[in-house]
Amino acid sequence: MRRTRKRLAQISPVALLATIALTPPASAAEAPTPLTSPVRATALAEEIGEERTGGVYYEGDKLIVAVTDQAAAQSVRDAGGTPKLVTRSTAELASIHSELDELGDISNTAWGAEARTNQVVVELFNGVSEGDRAKINEIVADHPDAIRVEKVDSGLRFKATDLRGGNGITSSGWICTAGFNTKNSAGAVYTLTAGHCVPGTGNTWYMDWNGQAIGSQTSYNFGTGTGGKCDGSTRGCDWAAIRANASGINPLGTVRYWGGDYHQIDRSRYPAEGESIDRIGVNSQDKTGNVTKTSVTVNIGGKTMYGMMETNNCALGGDSGGPALNGTTALGLLSGGSDETTCTSSSSGNYRNYFTKVQTVLNERGLRVY
Repeated sequence: MRRTRKRLAQISPVALLATIALTPPASAAEAPTPLTSPVRATALAEEIGEERTGGVYYEGDKLIVAVTDQAAAQSVRDAGGTPKLVTRSTAELASIHSELDELGDISNTAWGAEARTNQVVVELFNGVSEGDRAKINEIVADHPDAIRVEKVDSGLRFKATDLRGGNGITSSGWICTAGFNTKNSAGAVYTLTAGHCVPGTGNTWYMDWNGQAIGSQTSYNFGTGTGGKCDGSTRGCDWAAIRANASGINPLGTVRYWGGDYHQIDRSRYPAEGESIDRIGVNSQDKTGNVTKTSVTVNIGGKTMYGMMETNNCALGGDSGGPALNGTTALGLLSGGSDETTCTSSSSGNYRNYFTKVQTVLNERGLRVY
C-alpha cells in the first residue's frame, strides 16, 4: 500500500500557497449575464424609471438602454446591459408627443419617439395642408433640438384586402369563387358569384385566404330568387350579388389568374359560339376552352336552369361563381357541369360546364363591370 499521507506532507508551505493563489476569488468570476432580451431590457428601464431612462433600442445586434445619469448607467451595466447617456428622458419625449397629439386630427402625418436619436420624429406625408404644417411648426419651435421633421414622398392609406374575380370566398361554411366586381349607377360595388353557393340573402361573405369580411348577399337567383323564377333571358338562373362594402375590403375591376397575373375587365356582352374562353376559379383554371352553345337548358341535381352558356372548359368544386372571360370582356359565372376530378390549363377531355350569362345579370340588376 502506498503511503500517500507521507508524500502530501512533503509539499512545502510555499508551494501550497502558490497553488492556492492561482485560484481566483469566487466573486471575481461572477460577471452578470449579458442583457440580450428586449423584454428584460424594457423591464429594467421601467424599474430605473422613465425620468432617468430614454428608451431601449438595437444598435446592430446589441441592445442599448438610454439613460440620463451615471448612476442609471451603472445600474444597466450591473444588469449585463450596455448604457448610453442621452439628454432627454422617456418622460420628456412622451410629454412632447402628447403636445403633438393635442393638435387633434391632422391627416397624412405620423409622430413618435425614436430612442436611437433621443428625439420625437414628425413625418409629413403628401397632402398635409399649410395650415396644419404651421400648427406643427409652432410645437417644433418650442423644442428645436428634441423634434425632427421628415418629409415623406408618399401618401398614406389603409392596407385593405384586394378583392378580384377569381378569388376564393366563403359564406355559411361553403367556399366558392368571386366572379366579377360590378357597380350600379350610384357607384355602389357588388361582387357577383353563383346563387347555388348560398341561396338567400343576408348572409355575410368573407375572403377565403384571410377571413376579411366582404359584405352581405343582397340578391340572388337559383331557379327562383329575388326577381322571381328565372327564365334565362331576362332573369339569370344561378347568380348572387354581394354588397362589397365591409371595412377593409378593396374591390377591384380585375380578374386574378393563377400565378399572380391580373386581367382588367372593361366590358361585357353575350357570348358567341366558338369563341375562346378563360375560366378562373379558386381550385383550378382552364384557358383552353371554347363556347360550344350559347343558350342551353340544363338540369343539375333536379334543378332546371335556362339560357345557360355551355363551354368545354374543365372545372372543379369550389370554382362555382368564378368568371368566364375573353380578354377584357366578361361573359359568364360558373354554375356546374361534368364531374371531372383533374383540371389544369392544359387539360383536355370531354368536358361540359355551364355558366350564367353575366350580361343577363347586369341588365336585370342595373349593374356594369369596371
